[in-house]
Amino acid sequence: MRRFCMIAVLALWVTGLSVESAAIERFPPPDFEGGYEFPETTTPPARSVLWEYVDAGVLAAALAVGTWLTYRRRSRRGIFALMVFSALYFGFWRKGCICAIGAIQNVTLTIFDSTYAIPIGGALFFLLPLGFALFAGRTFCAGVCPLGALQDMVLLRPVRVPRWLEGVLRLFAWGYLGAGVLFAATGAAFLICRYDPFIGFFRLGGNLNIIVIGVCFLLIGMFVGRPYCRFVCPLSILLRQFSRLSKRRVTITPDRCISCRLCEDACPFGAILGPTAEWDEGDYVKNKKLLGGLLVLLPALVVVSGWAGYGLSGRASRVHDTVRLADRIYVENAGLVTDTTDESDAFRATGRKTEDLFAEAAAIRGQFALGGWLVGGLVGLVAGLKLAGTTLRERRSEYEVDKASCVACGRCYEYCPRQHAMLKSGREGK
Repeated sequence: MRRFCMIAVLALWVTGLSVESAAIERFPPPDFEGGYEFPETTTPPARSVLWEYVDAGVLAAALAVGTWLTYRRRSRRGIFALMVFSALYFGFWRKGCICAIGAIQNVTLTIFDSTYAIPIGGALFFLLPLGFALFAGRTFCAGVCPLGALQDMVLLRPVRVPRWLEGVLRLFAWGYLGAGVLFAATGAAFLICRYDPFIGFFRLGGNLNIIVIGVCFLLIGMFVGRPYCRFVCPLSILLRQFSRLSKRRVTITPDRCISCRLCEDACPFGAILGPTAEWDEGDYVKNKKLLGGLLVLLPALVVVSGWAGYGLSGRASRVHDTVRLADRIYVENAGLVTDTTDESDAFRATGRKTEDLFAEAAAIRGQFALGGWLVGGLVGLVAGLKLAGTTLRERRSEYEVDKASCVACGRCYEYCPRQHAMLKSGREGK
């Protein structure tokens, strides 16, 4: 009940903020003379409010179907068919915009900028995957996310990534999430959308460097299961935490485990945890002392990581147009350059005081400095907690699924002999 209240309050709040955007009047573009040609846009045109509701309805239906295929039908084939549909509809037909991953930035900008209101479709694309994760785990990742679908389709010979290495690589996703929120909150850029490695495929064109990065992810994805989802995707960080609270999770066997280890070998994401052995008393005491030491060092790790984030904030702030313009005006006024730019000429034509521009830029730099401390400290905190977690050991008598890591792809269903035995007995009973 508490989880339902949380998601309901969040949904009403974000959707209420977005209502204003539906009433904004769209004016036609000005009629330029002299043979002016409009530049080609790099993003798809905005969809009507009706289509926003249609897209959100399709998303909700796909999430419901994915949940049913995962928990009731336990069908890998059905989940794969849903992946194909999601890649075609949410990816190629909708051009990947707006997506649940990028909607993180729209929600952030809505919170920090009173002049911006998230579209209703964007609010629903952000809330629905989190709501389903809160009650049914990562069914969005299972077959609804077009980015995950592309990576899952190319996986041929999966290589197991050690859990310690996966934990280290996932720190990048935490930093990427923090950076995406920081850049959106300051109005600098939608960083997550700008560097989406698969958007070029969905739009059949785009920045060559981003397309190359996407190709690299797919090549790596032939051997490492969903590398972008596991080590980069900022939404996966949120979905992992929400899934930990879910009562429902994927179960490997429909009745009892016979410890055949086939499911463990079939899972390319390291989401299946095996039985644990009893701890030696000496190891228990040793790890207890190590845990205490790591907890003592945790504040120092947070401070050092926060300081590193602060050190990077200066360069990061130059992504913001205002900061970049202020730097340009400064070097021009100081005589360090002899030419001007279109941006600096346009600023001088407004008659605005340079002192006001410099003050605004300084305020933005201050926001980045504070945000750098927070993002860096967050990464340090997560890293410290992961280190401390290595000293702990859960007790398991049989193979279990890690709710946070499992993307509900259904591969373990195909390999489980108990699953096949129950399906066979069901068919014979009919």
